[in-house]
Amino acid sequence: MKCCLEHVELAMEMYIDEHEIAPNMEKLSEEEKLSTTCELCSEPAVYMVGN
Repeated sequence: MKCCLEHVELAMEMYIDEHEIAPNMEKLSEEEKLSTTCELCSEPAVYMVGN
């Protein structure tokens, strides 16, 4: 799940609830940040949460 700074904790909680394991969290590259929005709002995404 790609998410903004505001929703990174919520994305992690959602992943843990669904998969019952801790997710990997990667910071998006500058190029990815420009073209990717948060899956929970319309702000630019900063992190990819998942495995």
